[in-house]
Amino acid sequence: MPATSTTSLKLDAKLKKRVQRLAASRRRSPHWLLCEAVEQFVDREEKREKLRADALAAWNQYESAGLHVTAEEADAWLAKLEAGEDAETPECHA
Repeated sequence: MPATSTTSLKLDAKLKKRVQRLAASRRRSPHWLLCEAVEQFVDREEKREKLRADALAAWNQYESAGLHVTAEEADAWLAKLEAGEDAETPECHA
């Protein structure tokens, strides 16, 4: 079991009551529900941050090399993939 530490979280009375009702309906503790919510939030935000970092890296690569595919080339490639065809990735060009 991973090591845990205590973190304090202040909720207003209405939100606390909502958490308690939801936890009861799921037959879970409010603690479990809040831990699950935090974990899902962090997972989502880490994925969002990775996407942002990947997009920034791609933009920097484009700015330095100028290599790209046009929107039409990308659309045609994606249409083939969507139709279930095997399609080669379009060649990048300057």
